[in-house]
Amino acid sequence: MAETGFKKWIITITVITASLLELIDTTIVNVSIPQIQGNLGATLTDAAWVVTGYSVANVIILPMSGWLGSFFGRKNYFLTSIIIFTIASFLCGNAHSLSELVGFRILQGMAGGGLISTAQAILLDTWPREQIGTATALFGLGAIVGPTIGPTIGGYITDNFSWPWIFYVNLPIGALAATFTYMFVQSTPSDGRGKPIDWWGIGLLAVAIGSLQTILEKGEDEDWFSTGYIIVLTVLAVVGTLLFIWRELSTDYPIVNFKIMRHRSFSAGMLTSFVLGLGLYGSQFVFPVFAQGLLGFSAQQTGLILLPGGIFTIVMMPFVGVMLNKGVPAQFMATVGMLLFFVFSWWLSTSTLATGNHDFFWPLLIRGVAMALLFVPLTTLAIGGLAGAEIGQGAGLNNMMRQLGGSFGIAGLTTLIHIRQAVHRNNLLTHINQYNPVFIERINGLIQNFMAKGKSASDATKMAYSAMEGIVTKQSMLLTYDDAYWIVGIVLLCSIPLLYLAPFKKGQKAVADTH
Repeated sequence: MAETGFKKWIITITVITASLLELIDTTIVNVSIPQIQGNLGATLTDAAWVVTGYSVANVIILPMSGWLGSFFGRKNYFLTSIIIFTIASFLCGNAHSLSELVGFRILQGMAGGGLISTAQAILLDTWPREQIGTATALFGLGAIVGPTIGPTIGGYITDNFSWPWIFYVNLPIGALAATFTYMFVQSTPSDGRGKPIDWWGIGLLAVAIGSLQTILEKGEDEDWFSTGYIIVLTVLAVVGTLLFIWRELSTDYPIVNFKIMRHRSFSAGMLTSFVLGLGLYGSQFVFPVFAQGLLGFSAQQTGLILLPGGIFTIVMMPFVGVMLNKGVPAQFMATVGMLLFFVFSWWLSTSTLATGNHDFFWPLLIRGVAMALLFVPLTTLAIGGLAGAEIGQGAGLNNMMRQLGGSFGIAGLTTLIHIRQAVHRNNLLTHINQYNPVFIERINGLIQNFMAKGKSASDATKMAYSAMEGIVTKQSMLLTYDDAYWIVGIVLLCSIPLLYLAPFKKGQKAVADTH
């Protein structure tokens, strides 16, 4: 039942607050890994499991969150998820070893997976259908700002306090969200009493999705299929997925209701959500690495550069909701969004080592507009035609596809960067020879410069070639990042036909979705 007045707004704020907890924690830890590594005496590879463990647990829970909300009651499940997430945050901050921290991060990720889709379902029940456009704009705050400001907040806390505080800051927010959920969110009936639990389905889902996410997170670090456990996980992912689908289609009480795939709009929407995840998380992955690793920006500077685009997305979202509610087809709006995203990618693919803060303003603003034109319409295509219990199931699957799209995008771009860097470096090295007048002029200039500073001819020559090595490395990395932006833009541009697999619907209302 829809709410009105103060109660509607307090529930909305509660839902957004709880979602922000999970969304910020997906990225806030990344910049603190070196400090965690040093404090707990771990290698960088081992410390990376602090991020991987959270992601794997999160993506396992997402597709079954609709079933869990129905089984235990939506309010009960949402409240329990907030409480577990908050307790896990305290335990993470209080961890005394890496194994403890990874274990508590897995617990935190499992609770976080229950927050997003359940929050969406609560929001849909709280707002009248004719006002969903406004609700979508408010909920989009977490989707855009959360992952964007996570590294900035994490960098600030780590620089000025210590890494445990990136977890401790969740405690007052989690306590407040739990209190408001208990006081204001309506209870829904629990359907779990007397019904069997599909333990086989839960186990197969954990094996299939957990293996796949681990492959995507660790594959590049482990040189993909040259590592034994990656091959084993690949087999488990393929076999587990096939068995899981067979199990869910053959049981009377599935944890994931694949029968909702009969809705053509939902099936098409899942594909486009996968592409959206690739573009969203892929571009969010490349830009900070490019800005901080190559241009020398700090984490806080990078966050501030990204912020205007995120704000512009939030400002645009109400207009997108109004246009959808007035009957503008979601496919048309998403098409414009993908075209604008391609423009953003092409623009950044022309970056140079002289690119500064001001050069990023307009392309990131275009990206902000593109995100507004993609988030709400693509979600509307996916779950706008669902009703009742199917909404929770659809939201969970849709969120999982977006998360997996992001994981595939990051894994693919990481591999691309590794390969293309070597290619560009080899190409650039072909120009470093005694027959290239440009190189001879440059190296002689460097030698003369070092000799003018009092270095001997021998030392100046060594320093000049060392400087040239640095120039080649930077140029090869620049060309590689330019390739990455270009590839992301091309993928979204080529995905436009997928939008038109979904049927056109008149009078379709905007739907809130995130992650």
